[in-house]
Formats: sequence, C-alpha cells, structure tokens
Amino acid sequence: MEQRLLPSLKEIRPHGTEGFPCAVYQTHAVQKGILVKHHWHDEVEILYFFGGNFRLEINMESFPVTGECMFFINPGELHSIFAEKILSSGEDAVVFHPGLLGFDAYDAVQMQLIQPIQNKKLLFPRCLMPEHPAFVPVRDAFAGILHAFGRQLIDESPSENGVVTDDLASQLRIKSSLLSIFALLTAHQLFTPTEKHSDKRVERIKATLAYIKENYKDKIYIRDLAEVVNMNEQYFCRFFKKAIGRSPMEYVSEYRIKQSLHLLEETDLPVMDICLECGYNNLGNFLREFKKQTGTTPLRYRRHFLSAKEALSIPSPSEKS
Repeated sequence: MEQRLLPSLKEIRPHGTEGFPCAVYQTHAVQKGILVKHHWHDEVEILYFFGGNFRLEINMESFPVTGECMFFINPGELHSIFAEKILSSGEDAVVFHPGLLGFDAYDAVQMQLIQPIQNKKLLFPRCLMPEHPAFVPVRDAFAGILHAFGRQLIDESPSENGVVTDDLASQLRIKSSLLSIFALLTAHQLFTPTEKHSDKRVERIKATLAYIKENYKDKIYIRDLAEVVNMNEQYFCRFFKKAIGRSPMEYVSEYRIKQSLHLLEETDLPVMDICLECGYNNLGNFLREFKKQTGTTPLRYRRHFLSAKEALSIPSPSEKS
C-alpha cells in the first residue's frame, strides 16, 4: 500500500520549464505557522535564509534557523518550513533537476557527480553556515542565479509561485552558477555517499500524508491512517505527532482548510459548496475551524483576497493563459 500511495504526495507543480527545469522561489513569513507544507520532489533544492526564526524539517529531523544560513534538500527528501514568529523574515530557494547539468559525453563529472546525485547515491551537505570557508562563494553563486532570473537576495516582492526564464543568456549564467556551486562543494569535500539503510519512518510519514491528500474530501478516521502504515492507533498517534508536530486529525483539519483557501481564491463556489468539497459535512464545524486557523470568515477572506489582488493588478488564471 505504501508504494502505491507515495507518488501522490510528490509535489506535482513543475519547477521551471520542460526545456529548462529550474526555478526560483522567494517567500516571506507574515504570520507564525506553516511557511512551506510537507512535500517532496525529484529536484534538488537550495535554500538561503537571510534571518528570521524558522524550523526546517527534513526527513523527520528538525533544524532551527535563527540567522543567515544555507540548506540543501536532496531529491526525494520530505521537507517543510515553519515560521516560529510573526514577521520572521523569509527564505529564497533555487529548485532544479540535476539532469540540467548533465553531459552527453560520459566524463568524470557526469559519472562521479551528476549521475550519483540523480540516483540518490551522493548527497549534498545538509547545511552551510557563515563561518564555513565555502559559505560566501556559494552564497555569491546562489545570488548570481537569482540575478539571472531577474531577482535579488532579500527581494521585497515574494515569488512563491516560482520564477522561470526562457532567455538563453540567462540560462547559461544559471547553469554556470550551479556548476560553480558544485565545484565549491566538491573542492571542500562536502558531498557524501548515501548510507545503505533507508529510514522506514520517513516512508511511513510519506504514505500517511499521501493518504490524507487523496482522501481529505471524505471522512477520515485515525484507524484509517494507522492501517496505512500497519500500526496500532495509539502508537500511530504518538509517532505522527513526534514527526509532524501536530496530531493526525489536527493535520487533516489544517490540510482541509488550506484547500478551502485555494477554492476561495480561485473559484466563485459558494461557501457551503467549499465546505462540502473540503471534507466538512457540517457548515458550523467548517466555519469554526476556518476562524480558528485564519482568524476570519471565508467570505471576509475572499473579499480581502480579491481586494488585494485588484490593488496589485494580478491577472486572473484565464488572463494568463
């Protein structure tokens, strides 16, 4: 069952374009809570935090972030970001497929670096701190990537949906900067071979979150989630809360409200229809949970979103296509 469910948890949005699989994302924390929800993808992700107070979780390990630093997410790793305080600054991310840097000629770089990263046999360092000699040149190369995308470090205009480019000169600069980062990490011997054993706990969490993602519109019981990973209910609840930081049903409710926000932003559906679409059979329960998590009502949230969208002159999905 786990193997069948895992693919659905995988992030499905493309990072970059089919011809150039690389994009940049910039997010700012305006409130305490989830900044980036749990997900995984086949691409490499390089994160730059320029301050604030965050908790980064990677494969069930928790990493506090209180100042400038860089983190690396390997392909297939489950990760999320939580803002621990209101207005906790933000983070920049470059997400790219390692095949972007592949070579037709099977030289040493292709065989000893690019291919092993793609096959998850070679890992990036978990993090780089300012005191490490590689930090400044890696950060500068990272800034060069953002610049090629028309962005800069600590940008005041977040780009959570990702910025892509089809400009050939910009793509060459991006590839050059990525190769510079690879060279710096190699020179400082920061790549490490993958350990032989796999963490079954991470796969169980992936399977559980995948089940929630597939079934949030329906009634979900603790026993359903426990059965996905073959655990008894009591142990599963402890296991899940230790891994995610919230109880299973708190996570389910949180996920449903997140989906309702998307529907409020992107559709004209009545609140009752959104309530039913997101797994709530009782409007009162939905409104209470929505208010608890957002501090407002669905209609007020929609009005505020539309007003902000109009003020920023953001084109609608139909206008973009």
